[in-house]
Amino acid sequence: MSGIAPILLSIQVCDSVIADHFTGRASVINIIETIAASKFPARHPHITFFCEFVNGHGKSDVIVKLVDVQNDDKVINEVKGEMIFQNVKQISRLVMNFGGIVFPHEGEYRFQLYLNNELTAERRLVCKQVQLPRKPEQI
Repeated sequence: MSGIAPILLSIQVCDSVIADHFTGRASVINIIETIAASKFPARHPHITFFCEFVNGHGKSDVIVKLVDVQNDDKVINEVKGEMIFQNVKQISRLVMNFGGIVFPHEGEYRFQLYLNNELTAERRLVCKQVQLPRKPEQI
């Protein structure tokens, strides 16, 4: 990669991303900002990290980390990959899937995006404890 950093256009955390290979369009499904759980630790089955760049040059190593903000940015999970930018005008997309994430407590977490070992962007995620509705009593 040259010394010119790509420009981040968007960053989302969601349930899934559907890519239409015919049109080149991507659909972000169910944006996640908050995860509600009845107890902690809580397991979330699947989260997708999605971002778009422009002005990229060559190849970049990518790491997306999920960190616990309240625990000195302890890494909960991470996924590694690479992006190849073929044209500086082309919008390049990154989709990374995280499965079976365990959140140890309620509070703030962040997805951190690293390009070539440099923190490029973050996306906040909040976990909160909720009470489940009571079951109706039997008659």
